[in-house]
Amino acid sequence: MFGTLWWVLVSFFFNVTLCFTDEGRNAVDRAGGAHIVVDHIRSLCSKTDPASEKLLTVFCGMLMNYSNENDTLQSQLINMGVIPTLVKLLGIHCQNAALTEMCLVAFGNLAELESSKEQFAYTNIAEELVKLFKKQIEHDKKEMIFEVLAPLAENDVIKLQLVEAGLVECLLEIVQKTVDSDKEEDIAELKTASDLMVLLLLGDESMQKLFEGGKGSVFQRVLSWIPSNSHQLQLAGALAIANFARNDGNCIHMVDNGIVQKLMDLLDRHVEDGNVTVQHAALSALRNLAIPVVNKAKMLSAGVAEAVLKFLRSEMPPVQFKLLGTLRMLIDAQAEAAEQLGKNVKLVERLVEWCEAKDHAGVMGESNRLLSALIRHSKSKDVIRTIVQSGGIKHLVTMATSEHVIMQNEALIALALIAALELVTAEKDLENAQLVQILHRLLSDDRSAPEIKYNSMVLICALIGSEPLQKEVQSMAFLEVISKLRSHENKTVAQQASLTEQRLAVES
Repeated sequence: MFGTLWWVLVSFFFNVTLCFTDEGRNAVDRAGGAHIVVDHIRSLCSKTDPASEKLLTVFCGMLMNYSNENDTLQSQLINMGVIPTLVKLLGIHCQNAALTEMCLVAFGNLAELESSKEQFAYTNIAEELVKLFKKQIEHDKKEMIFEVLAPLAENDVIKLQLVEAGLVECLLEIVQKTVDSDKEEDIAELKTASDLMVLLLLGDESMQKLFEGGKGSVFQRVLSWIPSNSHQLQLAGALAIANFARNDGNCIHMVDNGIVQKLMDLLDRHVEDGNVTVQHAALSALRNLAIPVVNKAKMLSAGVAEAVLKFLRSEMPPVQFKLLGTLRMLIDAQAEAAEQLGKNVKLVERLVEWCEAKDHAGVMGESNRLLSALIRHSKSKDVIRTIVQSGGIKHLVTMATSEHVIMQNEALIALALIAALELVTAEKDLENAQLVQILHRLLSDDRSAPEIKYNSMVLICALIGSEPLQKEVQSMAFLEVISKLRSHENKTVAQQASLTEQRLAVES
């Protein structure tokens, strides 16, 4: 007994005095202290007498301090295999509040590392944490478990384990109990629970398990959050719908069952000085729902485009980004909608403005893509004239130099349509934007993708219908560049090179 108490005192000193500082941690590391402590935890793990539990509490406290905010030492403990031991310890000693608390804090330190999540996934940590969570009454204790759950739930395997262990039911119960409370701790708990719920839905398997073909009770509960008066629940509900809307089947089911109107009603509540995070979340959900082809016409008929356009005045980049993405998804292969939006001068002028948003690359990229999409899907002279008059041509030419092949290609196709349908109208802007020089560079660059070379040549053939642009083409020795492409490994590129060469020869 004396020996055990002596160990408690020595260990307490070891924990408090050495492991609070970097120098102390390094000294413990050099002395192999962590190995000694982990070995003792393993040997005492199954013992439930008071003295052993005191020792285990001190040892876990030592690991907590030893690994605090130190990735190297956290990795060391993980490599020692401490995680399965601590999970086992938590299960055996779940009635011991002090030991459980030390365990949880140690978990919190380790759970941030990706390598730890892989180890946790091979234990029954989900079951143990949910079991422990269900017993908690005090807010602080729940919060401590939440702090472990959040990083662990970033792992898709653990997400599914947590769902199967019953965590979702616990979270829904918390939401129900706290939604109408104005107590600060209840508001915090509501946020944590609903945020964690959304995180669980980021995993494909866990999301599908909870969706249950759109009939699941969890899915139905989440739907009820959207019309709530709580901004936090509105946000969580919209984000949850966005997560459910990650495959075509789910999206089609939700649109057919009226989710679009719920989201539009939510957006209407936040048009004037609304909650930006709710706006962003609702637009995210609508964007995802608009991806399946069969949903586009239904959503357009429901008035989604008009609902989204109400946020054109927004100065918040996250809202702008989702607004643009939603409209781009809606008009994909929808000629009438693309023409209607493309003739909307206010929209086009806003797009041109956002094409210069260099501080927000996402907004700038989406603006360019939507500008291009309006032309590609409408094939309308009126749309092209609106874009020319609003100063959009230079942005499409710049987009052709993007580092992303898909954006380059979209720009080149839009520019080819402009050259084919309204070359006279756009001639001066295309010349000022130095399009011909850019096309020469794209065709000369061995790194240009085959589709970029192909569409650049198609565009060259269209541009020579303009006298000033034809002169530019002739002055830049395009024939030499294009003749080399006749032997390109891509047959489509080689064939187009032959056709382009013939066309240039005739015009020269």
